[in-house]
Amino acid sequence: MPEQPVLRAVVFDLDGLMFNTEELYDEVGEILLQRRGRHFSQQLKRETRGRPDRVSLQMMIDQLSLSETVEQLLAESDQLLARLLPARLHPLPGLDNLLAALETAAIPKAIATSSGRSYTARVLAQAGLQPRFLFALTGEDVLQGKPAPEVYLAAARRLGVPPAEVMVLEDSENGCRAGVAAGAYTVAVPGPHSRDHDFAGVALVVPSLADASIYRALGLPVPI
Repeated sequence: MPEQPVLRAVVFDLDGLMFNTEELYDEVGEILLQRRGRHFSQQLKRETRGRPDRVSLQMMIDQLSLSETVEQLLAESDQLLARLLPARLHPLPGLDNLLAALETAAIPKAIATSSGRSYTARVLAQAGLQPRFLFALTGEDVLQGKPAPEVYLAAARRLGVPPAEVMVLEDSENGCRAGVAAGAYTVAVPGPHSRDHDFAGVALVVPSLADASIYRALGLPVPI
């Protein structure tokens, strides 16, 4: 078994990994499609999970023969999210303690998400977390979104760390495929929406960000 590299940086996904926003995305998708007499199937949810917004909406249009454009659906979904986020956004278990442990150890951290810039900034501002990350790369910052590795390769370059020495934390199959393809030490943290996903190639599968295996892999003291 190959020896684990020393991990010198951590890159977090956003939706469904740091926050409960995957369930909000599901609700928005359901409302969008209900308004058009369509059903947001579990299969379509799985296929779109972790992909850039525009790609996911185009998949909806293509598979369900919708008449609207991506821009029209994007504007409508942004309005719905803006209505839901203030009362419903909350961090997922283990996030605060892991961020604090990384800061104590001076391990740099960043975000790589498929979501757009304005949405990402809104979520981080509402949670008060923007200053705690060196940067956030979004689906608008790359040509090919997840499951392509571009966003994680870009994050590693910006951090100045080889991809193999970066821990990627992801909740979805598409996100994990991106991390693995980038050559990063990829950890799957599936939620209720992604427990049936295929996490082939990842280094670890853990139940939450509080799991001791994450701390051990990073050489951090395990919280009691």
